Amino acid sequence: MGGQPLYLEPRLGKELYSLLESPGLLHTLTDALGSPLNVVVPDQLAANVEQFRSVYGRHHLSGQVFLARKANQSSALLRRLAATDAGVDVASLAELQHALGAGFTPDRISATGPKNPEFLWLAARTSVTVGVDGRDELEQLAALVRKHALSRVRVLLRLSGFETSGVRVLSRRSRFGTPVRELEALLEAVERHRDVVDLVGVAYHLDTTNLTEKATALEGCLRVLEECRSRGLRPSAVDVGGGFGTNYLARGEQWERYTTELTDAVLGTRPPLTWGGHGYGLRNEGGTLRGSLGLYPAHRPVAGAGYLDELLTHPATSFGGRPLAALLLEHLYDLHVEPGRALLDQCGLTLVKVLEVRPQENGGELLVRLGANADDVALEKHGVLMDPVVVPRDPARPGTGPVAVHLFGSLCLETDLITRRTVFLPRRPEPGDLLAFANTAGYCMDFHATRAQRQPVARKVAVWQEGGAWRWCLDDQYWPITSVGGAQ
Repeated sequence: MGGQPLYLEPRLGKELYSLLESPGLLHTLTDALGSPLNVVVPDQLAANVEQFRSVYGRHHLSGQVFLARKANQSSALLRRLAATDAGVDVASLAELQHALGAGFTPDRISATGPKNPEFLWLAARTSVTVGVDGRDELEQLAALVRKHALSRVRVLLRLSGFETSGVRVLSRRSRFGTPVRELEALLEAVERHRDVVDLVGVAYHLDTTNLTEKATALEGCLRVLEECRSRGLRPSAVDVGGGFGTNYLARGEQWERYTTELTDAVLGTRPPLTWGGHGYGLRNEGGTLRGSLGLYPAHRPVAGAGYLDELLTHPATSFGGRPLAALLLEHLYDLHVEPGRALLDQCGLTLVKVLEVRPQENGGELLVRLGANADDVALEKHGVLMDPVVVPRDPARPGTGPVAVHLFGSLCLETDLITRRTVFLPRRPEPGDLLAFANTAGYCMDFHATRAQRQPVARKVAVWQEGGAWRWCLDDQYWPITSVGGAQ
């Protein structure tokens, strides 16, 4: 292994830590339901909603917290969310149907993303708010409402291409939303269809964690709302989307050390840290480092609700440097957010059985084959590097000290790598043990899962604590009532 282990220890909240301290339950579940197995913690989702709500309270703002539904397809999580005051953002016909069936009333549902006619029709038919991506979609929606004699539909205009005055700051290009330079034509369409659409606000969607870019977009939305009011329209809300981030790692110094060592490995000044010399976007060109690190910033001191708090305190340059929260409050605008990853923080883990542990002839890293494939544990597809937790079959088995391993999937493909990096574990795993990949509920659990080689997609269970003990049920059987989930 050489040198000190390069651990990337996962950050574990109280619930996940307690769950991992119950190895008997975890082995029982995987013995019965197979590997891989996804475990979700619905009550943690409710706690995360409260964290976001506390930011609203701190700034005296009103509005809605919407879960970005696409981040996880669990019925248990959705039903538990329905028992709070939060809403859900749906991006397909099936997601809308699922939300309605889980107990959400239309006023707590927002429909965004690309929409086919069926999705638009059901959204309009049930009176959910529609996030309109452009003028063509607005025209299509208006035609549907008129053709089927539906009630007036609430709409949010999704915008993009913002910039601010003073030092030029552009939000990055997005294929979602209407560029603000094309706003005139979009507002003319809104005015033309005022009999069938009700403009309730504007929105944006930015694929970035850059705070300045997001603040630029929010400031731009405030200027657009002023323009709308000058035309006699009465919008009252701005939706800032998601992208609040998640802090995956327990120790920032481990992240800094790992990325530094990875750079050295790419340059050849230390032994490789990845299978096949993969550089995660970095490359060595004649001794010069090229490219950029294509990884999620796994240690983020400010993330989730804390990130929202920082966004709201950011000064708006075109409004005299006043905080964005103050401007929202002054105009009595509602603030809507659509967290996915951040709202699902600590809401689940993925259990995978160890099938084989094979030493290499050269005495290097152990080759560990798991009962899952790379699509079942999609952390690296989202650029997240984080160690799994070893859950021994026999907790009394003595530990062997730290080991370096390569984690492979069960497909007969050279590319089926659970992680392309060398993973350092505090103890050697053995066949029959479990590896628990923590905090996978946001996108990394089932967003990419497939049925390759006719292998079943991971089943999902919901767990909760009751009377000091963990209880569980199949995901589809969970309902947030006293007899099951403990929520009233």
